Amino acid sequence: MKNKLKWLIVAGARPNFMKIAPLIREIEKNNSDRVKGYTKIIPFLVHTGQHYDDRMSKIFFEDLEIPKPDIDLEIGSATHAVQTAKIMIEFERVCIKEKPDLVIVVGDVNSTLACSLVAVKLRIKVAHIEAGLRSFDKTMPEEINRIITDSISDYLFTTCEGADENLKREGVSDDKIFFVGNMMVDTLLLHRNKADKSNILEKLNLSMNGHINNYAVLTLHRPSNVDDKETFSRIVESLKHISKSIPIIFPAHLRTQKQIETFNMQDYFEYSSSLNHTAKIQIIEPLGYLDFLKLTSNAKLVLSDSGGIQEETTILGVPCLTIRENTERPITITEGTNILVGTSSEKIITGAMKILNGGEKVGQIPKFWDGGAAKRVISKLIDQFM
Repeated sequence: MKNKLKWLIVAGARPNFMKIAPLIREIEKNNSDRVKGYTKIIPFLVHTGQHYDDRMSKIFFEDLEIPKPDIDLEIGSATHAVQTAKIMIEFERVCIKEKPDLVIVVGDVNSTLACSLVAVKLRIKVAHIEAGLRSFDKTMPEEINRIITDSISDYLFTTCEGADENLKREGVSDDKIFFVGNMMVDTLLLHRNKADKSNILEKLNLSMNGHINNYAVLTLHRPSNVDDKETFSRIVESLKHISKSIPIIFPAHLRTQKQIETFNMQDYFEYSSSLNHTAKIQIIEPLGYLDFLKLTSNAKLVLSDSGGIQEETTILGVPCLTIRENTERPITITEGTNILVGTSSEKIITGAMKILNGGEKVGQIPKFWDGGAAKRVISKLIDQFM
């Protein structure tokens, strides 16, 4: 057994930050608690720069108390092929120089696929956090990333037992699969009290004299929803109808804001830094992790096409309508507070009005979504190197 292990931890986009934060904390705890002869882990954090908004990346690193990356590849935006290729070229250089014992990738972004491919070709062990999730829709780039990454990884850490079954159906051997729970939940539970101190509700005029107004939160960013004018218009029309019954706060992804301008849809939205109770969807700038957690925690309803938000709302007990035709996180539907409504105006409106009229879905917390996922991951990985 080695006394020291160098692990390269890869993050490329904001959802990755929420998953690596508890991992880094647990590594630090392992190192501080270790006794003579126990394995010390040397973490080497690589930020690929796939998410290229420096301001937002900085906020997330500060909110989640993630140390400054050891290296930032600064890849930036591009087509899937160009972005993946650039990451592979730069990450190969990092691996050759650093000679890690293990590369850890998380989630399903292009950085996940690119770095796992580089590592396995250099005969470096790969661990995939959040393995086995499947939407069974190969038109989604993320689905391709998940399938390929899982097929070449040495250690597959899953968030739910359904993910284990997906991997087994694909021929992955049992000894590679580890059901550990949800690392993003670790982050949420750790920062929930800190998020409660955020003043975002006061800033947005959503809270007065200790009373929190009813409001809904919206996120939309998936190309299948915002790049097709007909689909995007249909979704926005349904949201406009819902906004007549409840204010909708929309921390809009910068790319989504660009599409709104491209399709000349600005009249559907109100651009303001605080709620003015107009019957429109109110766009605000993207929020940091703590502010967004406070905002969603107190919402009457969340409407989203994000995978992570399906999980967060399940933990928070907040009703969520997922504006997609499928989800790679079905446990949030079978056990959580999530309802899949697709992109049909009728289904979106019906789902929202049912909740607003008191028909909230009551969920439960899935197994191992308890704040201990990172500890289980580190324990399993150390066992593999003993």
